[in-house]
Amino acid sequence: MPSFAIIKERLDRYEKLMRLDKPIGILLLLWPTLGAVWIAADGQPHWMVVWIFVLGTALMRSAGCVINDYADRDFDPHVERTKLRPLAARTVTPREAFILCGLLVVCAFLLILPLLTPLLFGLAVVAVLLAASYPFTKRFFALPQAYLGVAFGFGIPMAFAAIQGEIPPIAWLMLVANIFWALAYDTEYALVDRDDDIKIGIKTSALTFQRYFGRFDIAAIMFCYAATLALLGWVGRQLGFGWPFALGLATAAGIAAYHYTLIKDRDRMRCFKAFLHNNWFGAAVFAGIVADYLLRSPKV
Repeated sequence: MPSFAIIKERLDRYEKLMRLDKPIGILLLLWPTLGAVWIAADGQPHWMVVWIFVLGTALMRSAGCVINDYADRDFDPHVERTKLRPLAARTVTPREAFILCGLLVVCAFLLILPLLTPLLFGLAVVAVLLAASYPFTKRFFALPQAYLGVAFGFGIPMAFAAIQGEIPPIAWLMLVANIFWALAYDTEYALVDRDDDIKIGIKTSALTFQRYFGRFDIAAIMFCYAATLALLGWVGRQLGFGWPFALGLATAAGIAAYHYTLIKDRDRMRCFKAFLHNNWFGAAVFAGIVADYLLRSPKV
């Protein structure tokens, strides 16, 4: 029988493999998903639906991290920031990672059973395929961060499918906004590893922006923030949102401006700080959505 200490050590390694010690990824998925839940439910989501999407987001993000590290297990040892990850350091085997990922996906599927419809089932399958295929896009696609935006934002159409039984155009508009947001924050993240990625031949939006825009690569990131806010503003206009939502967007714009001061010199640690700070960008937008529903005049 394995001792308690050995079991605890294995669980600690699995926790690191799922990045539960670094919840920023969960939050970056959670804010747009919760925004979609609130809008789909007209500001009055059932508590059970909220918890299903919160827990499902955490499970699928964890599964995505396992898949990502499995795919990058031969690259990560050559990158300073990732060389100590469990698969890169060979403290967890690929077989263990594969089993863990399967368990996480099964748990996420079981969560949505109370809401399951053929449409939601189909979207869930697509969500798993997106999460599984994303790590491999870095081998050939110049903007894998855009693909990540689709994967990270797929909770949006799933929320509408679960609550309304259909996916209205506004959901796809929100997904496009999420793609631009992911391009912004994950390019900041990619700036941290740009030198290592050049050496090992990984494709990222940071390298693509540098190649095509040169010294205007930072401007390209800021354009992605601006596109995100413009699309979300259009969403708010279509939904008849008022000043609370506008205040949330204005706060998010101020946060994006602050990120510019962090990334303009391309310092690795300040770029990483900007990436982490995107939690507050997403939180500001979500707060604006919730506040707008809470403060709007009651319907007669």
